[in-house]
Amino acid sequence: MSTTKSVALLPAGSVSDEAARQLFAGEEVEWKHHRLIADVFLSTVKGESGYSIIPIENTIEGSVSLHMDWMVHEVDLPIQAEWVYPSIQNLIGRRSELTNEYGAVDYSRVKKVISHPVAMAQCLQFLRSEIPHAETEHVGSTSEAVRIVRDNPGAGWLAIGTSRAAANNELDILQASITDHSNNYTRFLLVGEQPYTARHSDFKKTSILVNLPDDYPGALHQVLSAFAWRRINLSRIESRPTKKKLGNSYFYIDIEMSLDTVLLPAAIAEIEAIGCQVRVLGCYPSFTYEQLQQQSNG
Repeated sequence: MSTTKSVALLPAGSVSDEAARQLFAGEEVEWKHHRLIADVFLSTVKGESGYSIIPIENTIEGSVSLHMDWMVHEVDLPIQAEWVYPSIQNLIGRRSELTNEYGAVDYSRVKKVISHPVAMAQCLQFLRSEIPHAETEHVGSTSEAVRIVRDNPGAGWLAIGTSRAAANNELDILQASITDHSNNYTRFLLVGEQPYTARHSDFKKTSILVNLPDDYPGALHQVLSAFAWRRINLSRIESRPTKKKLGNSYFYIDIEMSLDTVLLPAAIAEIEAIGCQVRVLGCYPSFTYEQLQQQSNG
């Protein structure tokens, strides 16, 4: 008997929406779309959804700081899975509004381009080359940008967003794949209290937060050494402000190893022994885009 899952995420037609449907392909899911990432998180915290889907890192723009801060400072939801999905952005609007007498799209008629700031940043080369005169406006999601363009016909506004959002709002894709780099991927996290077991991956990761002791010179070196001499690979280490005192930071570390080993718990115990505070954010399966495609097609 299948059980319907309840999943909170950003609006329909966003990259989050597309990525979520790949991870949960073939499953019965009740989607709970929210305009703000805070509402996505809080939906799961309040028990209104079983999971939240959080875009956390992008190839071009790096970490999504707001989302990371929410996960670290505002909520305590364990990471249950991670996967990557191509972030393909398109220029969206009404072709009929911009077509000149020769049947070509005339970008000189564009007055404004609207999108999420991360998506906008992924397409700067295109915008500077093709529409340098247009005003730019940031909104909460790419799908919201597309909706705004839909609701303002004749304004000369365009959106940057997904093909799904264009289809949902009956708008045209004026230029496909306008991102500056072809290898533009976004990494997503699935957070919630229940383990994710629908798909299997032999590759597991563990994410931790480390606060260094104030009175231990060389503590960061000691932390890294605890992993290095055990040959534990760190796929990511990032310093972020604690928001408590200027100059105080914690370190977010992604580790390519499961907690169900001898080496990793020993490394964590070693760094705790020197006075570091360690918070485990999750131990979870990690999926590549190709892996999920194969599992969905299989």
